[in-house]
Amino acid sequence: MFVDTVSVRLVAGDGGDGAVSFRHEKFVDKGGPDGGDGGDGGDIVVKASRNQNTLAALRYKKLLSAEHGGPGTKRRRHGKNGQDLEVKVPVGTVITRQDGAVVADLTEDGQEEVIASGGKGGFGNAHFVSSRRQAPRVAEKGEKGQEIEATLELKMIADAGIVGLPNAGKSTFLSVVSNAKPAIANYPFTTLVPNLGVVDIDSQSGLLLADIPGLIEGAHAGKGLGDEFLRHVERTSVLVHLVDAYNEDLPRAYKTIISELAAYKVDLSRRPQIVALTKTEGLDKQIKAELIADLKKLVPRGTVVRAISSVSGEGVQELLHDLLKTVDKTRKATAKKKTKQKLPVIGLKQQDRALAIEEQGDNFLVTGSKIESFARRTKFGDEFGEQRLRDIMAKMGITRELHKKGIKVGQKIVIGQPPVGELDY
Repeated sequence: MFVDTVSVRLVAGDGGDGAVSFRHEKFVDKGGPDGGDGGDGGDIVVKASRNQNTLAALRYKKLLSAEHGGPGTKRRRHGKNGQDLEVKVPVGTVITRQDGAVVADLTEDGQEEVIASGGKGGFGNAHFVSSRRQAPRVAEKGEKGQEIEATLELKMIADAGIVGLPNAGKSTFLSVVSNAKPAIANYPFTTLVPNLGVVDIDSQSGLLLADIPGLIEGAHAGKGLGDEFLRHVERTSVLVHLVDAYNEDLPRAYKTIISELAAYKVDLSRRPQIVALTKTEGLDKQIKAELIADLKKLVPRGTVVRAISSVSGEGVQELLHDLLKTVDKTRKATAKKKTKQKLPVIGLKQQDRALAIEEQGDNFLVTGSKIESFARRTKFGDEFGEQRLRDIMAKMGITRELHKKGIKVGQKIVIGQPPVGELDY
């Protein structure tokens, strides 16, 4: 079954808690803190594989979770690190969050991306030993692993996409010029899934073509097969637009496809095109010339228009050579555009430095990525853990700012929004 989009919940592993332990051994006169650190939670890693063709393996897996890290134990024993979860997906898979942000775009075989990071393990009390603090009774909680709702969408990577109305001859053309074996019959919507085919144009050049199932008027509104397969055209450099020579209204057939391409979320009508009049084996030269002339009035200036017959082979090789030239030209223009783009300056993000303190009713709200990270590793309710967090807040200047804002004994300090934890002042 061909599945090209799935929605899943991704949950990375939580970090293990650090341990509070003191060494007690017979015949050993010196003890001391020996609580080990917790193990790190496992990451969720997606890997592009050319051996995967669809996302069918994930169709019924709505939750993907990695292993949690193990807790630290006595004798400074480190908790076991959680095992990463590797998810294999087809080359061309795009992963987006619910807000539409792209998490990963896998365009090469073997490419790997971490899309949900496991939580760090908490420190055990042995980690906090110093000359002034020789018997610490504090240990950290492990951090929670990242959790995201994501959509995995397969967008086939092809040099050119074949588009046209149902029965325009797309599947026949692909079967003749490539190694693909799509379903072919004399009725609309024979092709129900996109097909890929490798075309050897000469001994040194080849192209990858994608046959996109037939569009009809109103497809963008969900009629017919809808535009659900147009995502596979997004990555193509060039479109091969096939028009049936026996269509009663040639201009309307051409404009229908252009309108649907333009109505897609990405305007695909602006892609370079080669227009081909198909099934011309039974037409005389005069009629062919008139039909081509009619099409040339519709297409943008400079667009190649050819008459072909997949059955007899007429004009097919010429079309393929035109296609190769157009693809090469488009690739060079794209590469040149990329080289002109300036690389972004990588630096500390503003939100990493941000710290905000505001009064909310009887409480004070403290937000900031750094203090919230410390709070997530604190065991609230444990006096030693809470005292360590108070010390951190004092070092960061948070306590001083709270004094300036007039905090009073008995008020609460809420950390994070939504709250990560709270302290009594």
